[in-house]
Amino acid sequence: MRLTSRLVPMFVVSCLLLAPSAQGWLDEGGWIDLSGLESWNGSKEGWSVVGSVSLSPTDPKKLAAESGSGTIYNGPTGRAPNLISKESFGDVEIHLEFNVPKGSNSGIKFHSVYEVQIFDSFGSTKKSSGSDCGGVYPRSELMPRYHAIDTGYAPLANACKPPGEWQELDLTFLAPRFDASGKKIDCARITAILNGKKVQDNLEVHSGTGSTWRDPEKKTGPILLQGDHGPVAFRNLKVRRLPSRS
Repeated sequence: MRLTSRLVPMFVVSCLLLAPSAQGWLDEGGWIDLSGLESWNGSKEGWSVVGSVSLSPTDPKKLAAESGSGTIYNGPTGRAPNLISKESFGDVEIHLEFNVPKGSNSGIKFHSVYEVQIFDSFGSTKKSSGSDCGGVYPRSELMPRYHAIDTGYAPLANACKPPGEWQELDLTFLAPRFDASGKKIDCARITAILNGKKVQDNLEVHSGTGSTWRDPEKKTGPILLQGDHGPVAFRNLKVRRLPSRS
């Protein structure tokens, strides 16, 4: 069942100067840099630090890496473990740049459960869904085989660049709210801007996405980068905690 979003007035976010973090550096704008593998938990097998990536000249479904630093890359097969941030976050802004080859698939998940899709949707003429780039991923079931049970939340526009080009994604996530007894009183909300175009506008998200939709929701949680669904590279990935909404 497709759920309907509702809009609420956005509060004005002020820039905060936060205390130093063990997992990243902070500039005067309060941003925490997560561009290095040291900021993430779990196995790093298959991930590497490179200077940049571009579309492979011999295979449009792969990326070619250049030596250097500043970019994390899940390798030519795109079958590396998901990365989970060492730090947890509630209300947060995220800026990142990503690069995917033809047909590749990744995503970024708030609290490891609310996924904004990263996908090669360039030039698609099909009816869009939450599986397209900038969409909020559908709910799913694992049995008898993995399958979606709704269409998720489609992006408001197809803002995807051609495969092999660097793309920018700016996200605002407002965590769900709970009363003193632990009952949820307000849903999580997501705003997303892909390559300068708003593709989600304070979207109300009623549960986790994918197969996590039955899991209990929480006030805070780590960020997850999907690394096992195809080649992807990330750079200039940074987060900033927001003042809590009332």
